[in-house]
Amino acid sequence: MSAPFRNEPLLELRRASVRDELRGALAALDARLPLEVPVAIGGERRHAPVLDSVDPGRPERVVARATVATGADVDAAVAIAAQAVGAWRDAPAGERAAVLARAAGELRGRRRELAALCVREVGKPWPEADADVAEAIDFLEFYGRQAVALEARAELEQLPGERNTLRHRGRGVAAVIAPWNFPLAIATGMTAAALAAGNAALLKPAEQSPGCALALAQALERAGLPAGLFALLPGAGEVGAALVRHPGVHTIAFTGSGAVGLEIVERAARVAPGQRHLKRVVAEMGGKNCTLVDRDADLDDAVPALLASAFGYAGQKCSATARALVHERLHAPLLERLRGALDTLSVGPADDFASDLGPLIEADARDRVEGALRDAAAAGARVDRTVGELPDDGWFVAPAVVAGAPADGAVVRAELFGPVLSVEPVRGMEEACDRVDEQSYALTGGLFSRDPRTIELVSRRTPVGNLYVNRGTTGAMVARQPFGGNRLSGTGTKAGGPDYLLQFIEPVVICENTVRHGLTFG
Repeated sequence: MSAPFRNEPLLELRRASVRDELRGALAALDARLPLEVPVAIGGERRHAPVLDSVDPGRPERVVARATVATGADVDAAVAIAAQAVGAWRDAPAGERAAVLARAAGELRGRRRELAALCVREVGKPWPEADADVAEAIDFLEFYGRQAVALEARAELEQLPGERNTLRHRGRGVAAVIAPWNFPLAIATGMTAAALAAGNAALLKPAEQSPGCALALAQALERAGLPAGLFALLPGAGEVGAALVRHPGVHTIAFTGSGAVGLEIVERAARVAPGQRHLKRVVAEMGGKNCTLVDRDADLDDAVPALLASAFGYAGQKCSATARALVHERLHAPLLERLRGALDTLSVGPADDFASDLGPLIEADARDRVEGALRDAAAAGARVDRTVGELPDDGWFVAPAVVAGAPADGAVVRAELFGPVLSVEPVRGMEEACDRVDEQSYALTGGLFSRDPRTIELVSRRTPVGNLYVNRGTTGAMVARQPFGGNRLSGTGTKAGGPDYLLQFIEPVVICENTVRHGLTFG
């Protein structure tokens, strides 16, 4: 792990040979579907598949059949992890990092197959699917290096006659509750951080993406992770709830909705009988992200960035731009260009390299977005959408640009998690900052301006965790743009950053008097 960290390069999808390789990987994957995902605890597997994940672009295609973990499985996983974690916690960070590096190599070796799996299981178009796998590799490599650096950190003052040492040790058992929209990257990131810091990790993947979680489990096993330190516990919300309330869990790493995240924070604050620790919650809970467009903005930059930020992966990113707050002088020309640009977007199957937008994850998501757009139109808003027929099968939604949406409606206020962009005029950037400040969410934000004074104003005033200037609001890279929100968008420090592992450790200070009086022989 002595080599400096470098982000995993993305595949060059413009090359026909690369596209052919990915098509071949998809065909090979399709021949093996459905995948069977077991409950995996301590080297043992239990197979009783009852939970199906399906292709959201073709729901009759079952991608994986998962066994649902029970309360007894959760109890067993925690007990086995508690027995195994001591030796792992005490091992040198370099040994833990080496295991994670080997796991990264396992994912790298299956990269095209895993991108195909993201295409099938969660409807990610190829560029998004490839980036998901690359980010998972990045997290394994980066957090391993961070653990080594943390172990070597020496930051205490020393005086004659005493030796002061700061050690970082894993907290114990971490529950990882992962989302479906980055089914490999985020699940891997939270798991890798827990393991790198010297914890055990019990993964409850989203019920929509157990197949991707299985790939992580296989990579860790092949990398030589000692048995008991990782468990795969598929299922719905009940499995996550059992992990959250279990007195043997020390840390909970969660990415998902604000409502569920707040329930986790509340439940984790209760100390169960016999529990001798406070649970720590690391939660990323979404956003309603605004991009500000000032009067001097370059629309040649702003328009494509807004399209990518609002409609990439059909808006199913917590970092997606949902509102554009535009200086009134540019509001009309920006709207005109956005409306024209809508027809350049192609909505279609995720496995089609020509598709810009794939399906939404499930029927309820499609219905939620369509309902919000109907309500906005009924309230007098203008809703512009792409022209053309949507695929007959699957949960597809045409991207929409909305002008004049009611300020208290879902298009402006709710996290829709779909391809909807509200475009709103403002008198200036001070007013735009006021509107951002009204929100409870504070995850990402964007600004297009050529004036350094405006950039400084917005940077100072915005409450968001990640502000992107003259670029899109999505696509944070590990180690380059550590990611995480403020307010109700999350707790803790930023994923992919230098402080993230601190959430999974307990610091211990040892102060030794070095002026000894005699020696002990035994």
